[in-house]
Amino acid sequence: MRILALDTALGATSVALYDAAADSVLAAESEAMERGHAEALIPMVARALAQAGLAFAEIDRIAVTIGPGSFTGIRIGIAAARGFALVHRRPAVGISTLSAYAAPLIFGAERHPVAAAIDARHGMVFFQALNVAGRTIAGPGLYTLEDAARRTGDGVIAFAGNAAMRLAAARKDGAADPRAGALVQAAAAPDIVWVARLGAAADPATAPARPLYLREASVTTSDGARLRRA
Repeated sequence: MRILALDTALGATSVALYDAAADSVLAAESEAMERGHAEALIPMVARALAQAGLAFAEIDRIAVTIGPGSFTGIRIGIAAARGFALVHRRPAVGISTLSAYAAPLIFGAERHPVAAAIDARHGMVFFQALNVAGRTIAGPGLYTLEDAARRTGDGVIAFAGNAAMRLAAARKDGAADPRAGALVQAAAAPDIVWVARLGAAADPATAPARPLYLREASVTTSDGARLRRA
């Protein structure tokens, strides 16, 4: 199965082409950016296809990060994935950014329980904790940094995400544990290859390419009325 993976949910635009049967990365590109994801994404997909020597007809599935993350970034990636899926009649699956951050530490060479945290501003984080089997033990949800730190439990745990350093520091024993530094993986965005790997394992029936916000967006109109997302 060949997977096209897309990520525009956070601080990068990333694309990968991945052959799941061979566990082989055919092409991958990532560029850090806070804005401009929409302009960067499609040319990046074209370059990845050219590098891999593939036509779109040879792609079996599209995987896309669905959040939590930037409202605009999430929509850009999902719109592209759905468009590709519709035009080329391929399934599209959604991958949580928290899961994508945690995956290398759970399923990599050294397995650890993981606390994944994404900056939600104003002292808040999007947070999820998983055990070494990949099962959720807390979250996913929106928490204060202190509450998320309490929910990491006791013992050595790995930290991942763009708020990983802050979460590790907020945990009472984190800074005192000499092993903690080696178990903190902070990055602006998840590793796109792991988005592709998770996309290969996902079930299209239960992992739709649908936004995962974890926080309700609202807009206040000029007359003070508040419009909530349905």
